[in-house]
Amino acid sequence: MRGALFLLIAGALAALGQAALPLVGNPAPDFKAAAVVNQKIVDLTLSKLRGKYVVLFFYPLDFTFVCPTEITAFSDRYEEFKALDTEVLGVSVDSQYAHLAWIQMPRKEGGLGDLAYPLVSDLKREISTAYGVLSAEGVALRGTFIIDKEGVVQYSTVNNLSFGRSVDETKRILQAIQYVQSNPDEVCPAGWKPGDKTMHPDPEKSKEYFMSAGKKGAAEL
Repeated sequence: MRGALFLLIAGALAALGQAALPLVGNPAPDFKAAAVVNQKIVDLTLSKLRGKYVVLFFYPLDFTFVCPTEITAFSDRYEEFKALDTEVLGVSVDSQYAHLAWIQMPRKEGGLGDLAYPLVSDLKREISTAYGVLSAEGVALRGTFIIDKEGVVQYSTVNNLSFGRSVDETKRILQAIQYVQSNPDEVCPAGWKPGDKTMHPDPEKSKEYFMSAGKKGAAEL
């Protein structure tokens, strides 16, 4: 119900020429679409992944240049995301048949080879539009969204077409999200990684972090 209301309000704002509501903190727009999984074409519904975290990333087009480096990088490290109870989904405006043909092409020839996660077809551009990443050229920008177990978007970032993303940074943000959701009285400072010190969002308690950070900085001088 909340997700439907969010989409209704966002659509009304768009019709009025006003900026859409931010996705972060709101339910992820649901979709059902054809996808390629293990070289088979299946129907995939985002909401059926509820109970898991989801890394949803958009890329411009199949059979291009930067895109395969990102897609295969996520695939090569898929087990790391699986260990964090997370599914990875790639999306572009190509058909499921184009996805399948690209997957069946070897990497050394510019293809993807076997992938560990689904590639979703957004041929009608409805998913890219719902997530606000459809460019004026009709392809998706390099948008990345992390959705939590409750189906709420916790993180989004959008790159232009010419430069790729970092799997390391995506994983780091995912781990930070999971940490603060498991420890709601703590927050993660800049560059936080598992094992690093966190802070309490309190005027007094936060001083513990800043004092320790100051001592560390002085020791490095």
